[in-house]
Amino acid sequence: MGLKTKITEMLGIKHPIIAAPMGPFYTKELTVAVSEAGGLGVLSHTNLFGKASLEEMKKDMEYVIEHTDKPFGFNVRTSRLQLDAPGLCRGISRFIMDNPKLKEQCIYVVTSAGSPKTLPKTKSFIRLKESGSKIKHFHVAPALWLAKKCIDAGVDGVVLTGYEGGGHQSYEKISTLVLLQQVRKEHPDLPIVACGGFASGEGLASALAMGAGAIAMGSRFIASKDSEFHDSYKNIVPSAKASDTIYVTGVLGPIRLWKNNYSLHHGVVSSKEEKMAQEAQITPQMALEDQKFYEMTYEGNTSEGAVLLGQSIGMINSIESVQDIVDNIVKDAESKLKEAYSYII
Repeated sequence: MGLKTKITEMLGIKHPIIAAPMGPFYTKELTVAVSEAGGLGVLSHTNLFGKASLEEMKKDMEYVIEHTDKPFGFNVRTSRLQLDAPGLCRGISRFIMDNPKLKEQCIYVVTSAGSPKTLPKTKSFIRLKESGSKIKHFHVAPALWLAKKCIDAGVDGVVLTGYEGGGHQSYEKISTLVLLQQVRKEHPDLPIVACGGFASGEGLASALAMGAGAIAMGSRFIASKDSEFHDSYKNIVPSAKASDTIYVTGVLGPIRLWKNNYSLHHGVVSSKEEKMAQEAQITPQMALEDQKFYEMTYEGNTSEGAVLLGQSIGMINSIESVQDIVDNIVKDAESKLKEAYSYII
C-alpha cells in the first residue's frame, strides 16, 4: 500500500510528508534522514554565529548529496528585515545550476516570513527553471489573502500554516482546519502542503481527506533521534502540553514559541500596520541582537533562548528515529483513511 498525491508525484517522493522550515537552526542531518525515510527533507536558512547564509547553504547542500540520492529542498526567509535573502536567492540558484547532481536532487524551495516574489523575480532562479531543473517553488501562507498573493506571484504551490504551528505566524490567527477549507474552496486546483498541528497518522489522513497533497511537520521532527537539535531542546517535547506554547511578536512578525523566560517577556502587536510601524524603529543591528537568543537555544540554553515549537507537542510523547516516525504516521494514516472509506454506503 501507499499514499499517492499530487504533491508526491510533483516532487518524486514516496510519502506525503515534508520537513517544515526550521531556520535559523541547522538541519542537514535531519534533511538526509527525512529524505531517506521517503519524505522530503528541507534545509534551513541559517546564519547563526555571524556566518554567511549562502556559504552555509552551499556546504549543507554538498553534505546532503553526499549522504543521500533522494530528493530534498531548502528554505529562504524573505522578510524585509532578512537582509541576506536576495543574495541567498541569487547565489544558491547559480550554485544549484552549476552542480548536475544537486540540480537533479534539489527539487523544492519554500520561501517564508516575507514576500513570495523575492525568489521568482531573481534572474538566476529564472535561468535555473529554464535550464531544465524540476525545482518547485512553494511559499508559506498563513492566511487566505496571502494564498492569493502567492498565486499572483506564480508559485507552484503553497504551504498553509495554521495558528497551531510553531515559528512564524500571521495576524489573523486562523487554525489549519479553517485555513485549509478556505483555500480549497477558493483555489481548488492549487497544490497545498498543510502545516501546523500535524504529528500523527490521524493528522495526515485528515489533511489528505480535505484536499492537501502532503503535510509538513516541525516539532515532530525536532523530537527525533536524527535531528541535530540540542538534547535539551528535544527533551522538552515528550512531557509538554499543547498549552505550553505562546503566540508573541518576534522581529520578523508573529511567532509561536515554547513558554520560557524569553517568550514570556514578549508582547503581541495587534496588526500588520502596527508591526510595520514598529519595524521602522528596528535597525539591522537590533535584528542581529535578537538572533543571539536563537544561538543560545542551539547551544542548549532553553530557559533563556527562543524555542520554536507548535501546539502539536501535546501529542508527542517520545523521541524516535525519523524512519519510525514516518513509517508509523503513514501506516496509521492508511488505516484511518480505510476506516473513513467504510462510512460510505
